[in-house]
Amino acid sequence: MTQQSHQTATTQFVDANGVRFAYRRFGKAAGVPLVFNQHFTGTMDHWDPAVIDGLAKDREVILFNNAGVSSSSGDVPTSIEKMGANAVAFIKALKLTKVDVLGFSIGGFVAQEIVLQAPGLVRRLVLVGTGPRGGEGMATLTPEAQEIFGAAYDEPDHLWLRVHFTKSEKGQTAGREFLRRFRLRSENRDPEVDGKVAPAQIEAIGKWGSPQDKPFEYLKTIHQPTLVVNGGKDVIVYSVNSFILQQHLPNAQLILYPDANHGSQYQYPTRFVRHVSQFLSEEDV
Repeated sequence: MTQQSHQTATTQFVDANGVRFAYRRFGKAAGVPLVFNQHFTGTMDHWDPAVIDGLAKDREVILFNNAGVSSSSGDVPTSIEKMGANAVAFIKALKLTKVDVLGFSIGGFVAQEIVLQAPGLVRRLVLVGTGPRGGEGMATLTPEAQEIFGAAYDEPDHLWLRVHFTKSEKGQTAGREFLRRFRLRSENRDPEVDGKVAPAQIEAIGKWGSPQDKPFEYLKTIHQPTLVVNGGKDVIVYSVNSFILQQHLPNAQLILYPDANHGSQYQYPTRFVRHVSQFLSEEDV
């Protein structure tokens, strides 16, 4: 396992909940594995190698595609709760009894559901560029997100320059460096998602983000130590939602990176790896 990397890790498959889940598992096979939950329309190959390989130096990392996404079978559920149930089934199918969970964007919604549905399974939680049920501007894709995802791009990958990075010179420079890393894996890449994925995920996002009575009460039941990370200028899931998470989770700390949009962890990969590694290595008290 330790000899593989984001670029070379073999795609494996496991069956659970009627789904054949595609996953990659590598890194230092010691301690509690870290399970990653991906963003809107993303696959295993949309993670940043600098982040994944950086974290894999000290722990085992597990990337996977949830149901209906890319190389996994089945249909994409139209609720976050069902996505969470699939993720729990996937983790249990690997015979794991304790994991740390990282969720990015919609993957952060799913990560919260994993903890809610199987609290004994999760040791620590990392929530990146995400928000709570009924958060601010979360009932639909934000106006900025609708414009970004609806625009045409000469190079398809340039979409991610706008999704993940600010328009500043510093932000766009970091974005171009990310795109270079993004394509480092040239063989056995995940297929891009089909046309059914985005509408199903958008429907699930709408249900999760719609206004609710006392929407943040459920967060009080999540007692796992939690690290909340975002850019201070996130236009995809507004940054205020990270503050809401930190305020309502009983044991959460918040980091906002400067001049950073939705993909703050990709703009500051070294800093992010250091912060997450420190958080995951802390003694439970």
